Amino acid sequence: MKRRDFLTALGAAGGMAALGGLPAAQAQAAWPDKSKTIKVIVPWPPGAANDALGRLVSQRLQETMGATSITENKVGGAGLIGTNEVIRAEPDGYTLLASAFNTAVMPKVLKAATFDPEVDLEAISRTAVAPLVLVMSKQRPENTLAELLKSAREKPGEFSFAISSLGSAGHLATVDFLRRAGLNINLVPYRGTVPALQDLMSGAVQLLIDPSFALLPQAKGGTIKALGIASKTRSVLAPEVPTISEGGVPDFVFNSWYGIWAPKGTPRAIQEKVNAMIQATMKDPATAERLRATLIEPVAESIEETRAFIKSEVARTGELLKLINYQPS
Repeated sequence: MKRRDFLTALGAAGGMAALGGLPAAQAQAAWPDKSKTIKVIVPWPPGAANDALGRLVSQRLQETMGATSITENKVGGAGLIGTNEVIRAEPDGYTLLASAFNTAVMPKVLKAATFDPEVDLEAISRTAVAPLVLVMSKQRPENTLAELLKSAREKPGEFSFAISSLGSAGHLATVDFLRRAGLNINLVPYRGTVPALQDLMSGAVQLLIDPSFALLPQAKGGTIKALGIASKTRSVLAPEVPTISEGGVPDFVFNSWYGIWAPKGTPRAIQEKVNAMIQATMKDPATAERLRATLIEPVAESIEETRAFIKSEVARTGELLKLINYQPS
């Protein structure tokens, strides 16, 4: 599904507004002030799931709370530029971050990321999860994961792995995949899924692991080859794509996930309002059905559940990076 179709199905977004000058209790009670604009900052380029989900949240804030809402793509630094802007913003509920797995693990993979996501940001809610898919350039002769593994072990220099962004779920999944498969393939980082996918389709790079939302439509259209999905079972929406475990890398399961953060110190009452709105959105049957049609599974959970999940993800990522002696770059 094209990004435009996806956004049309879910609803595009507008903007949001900023508090100022009110005592804290009054400001929280008045939030959102309908004369101000709330910004939902997406630190990645348009065209991927985190962008679409950020726009969905922005739209629903406008629809359900009467806020003016805008979505801004602040791209650069492997997600660091937009993330830092939110960290520095006033904690008044008028700046939110719509990002993904990357945000939780950024300091572990980027030397320039000097913040602590669990200290310097308020995690409000996850919004969705998506299984990852391994895809290959159409120019390669291999058609199955088993064939790829054989070729890559014999001639690893013929292959390169695109990384949509450093610290992304796809990056960590690629590292884990290469470790489990016993492969040594060069990694090529990009600034988002779209440019990585463009180079994959042109044959400039040969392999990519990234969320199913972005890749399976291209595979179904015949512009790239889908070799495996990183889930326990095959997807009902793409039953022809085997799991990576079936293809020869046992027990390989890896999901991307997406969420909403706020600057540290954002009042708890405002966080809870946003969390409640997200939960209601993700429980809405029509919204959930449209998300699942794009291979995205909606998530509805409390602030505490989100933070406990993120803590476990940070620990898992740390263990994986330690296994391969990864050094932030």
